[in-house]
Amino acid sequence: MSLTEDLNQILETVLPTDPSFQQIEYAVIDNCISETRRYALEGSTEAFLMSAMRLLALPENGHTRLIPNDAITVLPLRFVSVGRSVQLVGAFPEITAPRGELIAVNGTALSQIEAKAEQFLAGTCQRKRVIGPILLAWPYALARLGISSNGGTTEYRVQDENGQITNLKVAIGNTVPGSMLYPRNEHGKDDPTWVPKTFVEIKDWQDLGLSIALPSFFAPNETTLHKAVSAAVEHVRACPNRTLLIDVRGNTGGDFLLTMPLIDAISQSASKQVVVLVDKFTFSAAIVFVAILKHRLGNRLKLIGEEMGDGLMFFAEGGLLELPTSGAVVRYSSAFHDWKNGTTDKTTPPEITRKIVPVGALKLDLEWVANCADEDADGTFYQRILSSVST
Repeated sequence: MSLTEDLNQILETVLPTDPSFQQIEYAVIDNCISETRRYALEGSTEAFLMSAMRLLALPENGHTRLIPNDAITVLPLRFVSVGRSVQLVGAFPEITAPRGELIAVNGTALSQIEAKAEQFLAGTCQRKRVIGPILLAWPYALARLGISSNGGTTEYRVQDENGQITNLKVAIGNTVPGSMLYPRNEHGKDDPTWVPKTFVEIKDWQDLGLSIALPSFFAPNETTLHKAVSAAVEHVRACPNRTLLIDVRGNTGGDFLLTMPLIDAISQSASKQVVVLVDKFTFSAAIVFVAILKHRLGNRLKLIGEEMGDGLMFFAEGGLLELPTSGAVVRYSSAFHDWKNGTTDKTTPPEITRKIVPVGALKLDLEWVANCADEDADGTFYQRILSSVST
């Protein structure tokens, strides 16, 4: 097998199926295909992957993208976007690395690197912030972006919370499989192997209200998510006069249809303020969950956090394509979603069409990015949010 076969799978499966490409001029697509084919014929795997990333990023639809994580090796550092900064949150044990904000790589300011990387990253600005940090640890990507290494090392300038600057040098040959530090569904946690221990976490804060954390709608099976949603429904219906805090930060999606009973319960039972916490790692079905709640509750819903990872108009459904030669994965779309205007087209599945509502916009009522101190203290962050709502 060759990289040409990988490209053919993209051309035969993704481009004809994915409606998000219909808005792109063929000449632009053809130019990207030609570059990707050239690298495929050369057998240059990493060059092929980055060119394919650029091709699949053309529609600016975050659901459509090449995910290189399983196919590449990276320097043993984990970078994660926090707010509008990129933080070094972890490293392999053999490297003594400071935690803190990334300022520059090989003397180039992070803002300049991000501007150069944009064309390779799919989706909104927030989606790019989620999936972009892997490029900062991928030696080939840095070289392609013109961030040349010096003397066989990559130098990172990191600033800790006290303002102290550290210049961390890592040998470019010291790499590990990308998937060890950067999961396919990036959740923003320090630990890349994080998976939710439970799909609903409910806490009663007495006079302040009730919190319900929903970390993921990607349950291992429908029964697991159904049980979690049912438990949340029971608590909501039992506490109709309580302020509710719903946390979907880091929820990358799943099946929003299975969450409809909870949406119904909140809509029918919550008589006080409903607060929803969101962040850039809130995607897909989790965004739809918030959108339907906003449509039903109107001003009774208060949105706190940061802009989510997608807008209200996007392409989704589709599937995953495993590329046999490179080992990369392609995520592609097949259906149009318009939760902004409440419109559909022939690609929108009937079950989605029946639920589509015109939300208009999902604007933050309060921008609030939690820091580590907020999250470390048991319940401190939730209590602060609930207190701010009740005052």
